[in-house]
Amino acid sequence: MKRIPALLVLDLINAIAHPDGGYADVCLPQIIERGVIERTAKAIEQAREQGIPVIYVVVGFSPGHADWPAGSPLFAEARDGDRLVLGTWNTQVVDALKPAAGEPVIEKRRVNPFHGTHLDLVLRAHGVTTLLLTGATTDLVVLSTAREGHDRDYQVEVLEDATVTGDAELHEAALKLLARTATVTTVDQAFAAPVA
Repeated sequence: MKRIPALLVLDLINAIAHPDGGYADVCLPQIIERGVIERTAKAIEQAREQGIPVIYVVVGFSPGHADWPAGSPLFAEARDGDRLVLGTWNTQVVDALKPAAGEPVIEKRRVNPFHGTHLDLVLRAHGVTTLLLTGATTDLVVLSTAREGHDRDYQVEVLEDATVTGDAELHEAALKLLARTATVTTVDQAFAAPVA
């Protein structure tokens, strides 16, 4: 299979990756310690230079929360203070990684960015065969994306130095699981690899 990649930037939104975000206490210390914003910015810059599509995925719910999963322990607090309402500051991509004009932003309402979205259509329209994954969270969103991408016959590369979760041990455990269906690599390695 030819390697025709797209870069996915997963949930690096203000709620998670900004000091004033509603979920900043979850991942922000690891985001800062691991330099995830800087490495993701480098990945975005290299993707644009190489003509690789950059696709953003943001999590959130409609105003009024009609699509909020009330029974989810993960999203239980999302209604409190409208932490994840689509179209608000919390669900915007952090300024350091802001989408360029024309770059798709896929809104998702669950962990898996393929569930109930047009992500697969966007990828197929670009002829993509390989997903380059960055973002939050390694154990949830990245893992879910990798497995679903694998089952949809994409090659998956996890840019581990541009992914993050709440603690280092959980990140490492997630990488072990990811290695079963994806290639675990780095930003530098992924963009040094040939494009079809």
